[in-house]
Amino acid sequence: MKYLVTGVAGFIGSCVVERLCEQGHEVVGIDNINDYYDVNLKDARLKRVEHANFTFINIDLADRDLMSSLFVEHQFDRVIHLAAQAGVRYSIENPLAYADSNLLGHLNILEGCRHTKVKHLVYASSSSVYGLNNKVPFATSDSVDHPISLYAATKKSNELMAHSYSHLYDMPTTGLRFFTVYGPWGRPDMAPYIFTKKILAGETIDINNNGDMWRDFTYIDDIVEGVIRIADVIPARDDKWTVEEGTPASSSAPYSVYNIGHGSPINLMKFIEAIESELGIEAKKNFRGMQAGDVYQTYADTKDLFEATGYKPQVGVEEGVAKLVSWYKEFYKV
Repeated sequence: MKYLVTGVAGFIGSCVVERLCEQGHEVVGIDNINDYYDVNLKDARLKRVEHANFTFINIDLADRDLMSSLFVEHQFDRVIHLAAQAGVRYSIENPLAYADSNLLGHLNILEGCRHTKVKHLVYASSSSVYGLNNKVPFATSDSVDHPISLYAATKKSNELMAHSYSHLYDMPTTGLRFFTVYGPWGRPDMAPYIFTKKILAGETIDINNNGDMWRDFTYIDDIVEGVIRIADVIPARDDKWTVEEGTPASSSAPYSVYNIGHGSPINLMKFIEAIESELGIEAKKNFRGMQAGDVYQTYADTKDLFEATGYKPQVGVEEGVAKLVSWYKEFYKV
């Protein structure tokens, strides 16, 4: 099968490409290699996934003409759309970057899939869409109408845009709400990487809400397994579905949304302790209040994903942190 994977120089994208190539699929990957964080890490990820079945093309999602030509030339069977301008706090400082990548870029993906009749579009949403929700675990049947960052708002918009295309053009789409992904090759702007880096360097780590936070930390291999499996579960029309009685995660159109997380939140301090234990170093800590755009807790209800794919996460925090730390030391020669 022929796949397009977007964001292939990114954390999740590079790992998804590696798995697809191992399975014998033909993969075209795109990325614009922006400088939101260290491009050397992005280049290293690309080198890691060099494979006879893989072709990399440097394209900006927001370039309408190039994106249209890409779809016409390659006639993809499936698309896994993971590229986006990421980061909650960065969206507070640089909102316009999110309009180009997360809104216009997503629209160009939808248009490409529509015009070339792609059999299934799987795209990245985010647990951030749950915003001000207090009920846990977060379920896809919950309302997600109160995001607290522009990043979250763009991800909710992606789901709405996808639904309109599923409805209008009978185009199968599946959104995945990712929950705090971590592990080797992870993003430098995320807490697991930042904590590991600073503790090793003897620097002080900032701990938000005085450590009273909970995150559904999900190891990268578990995320990849879920993404690959759900690509085979193509949504179908359901003419019996109604807004009044159905869940927002499904539709009369061929449309689905799933949480993809570990399903067992960990206290932030426990996660830090796991890193300290693995490094054999006690962190210097600066406790501070809640930061703008932060939520107190994330906790995924993944029952729907399990029913659809039969897969449950396998990697616990201790094992995942050990693999993260081992990779970090090797990659940065610490």
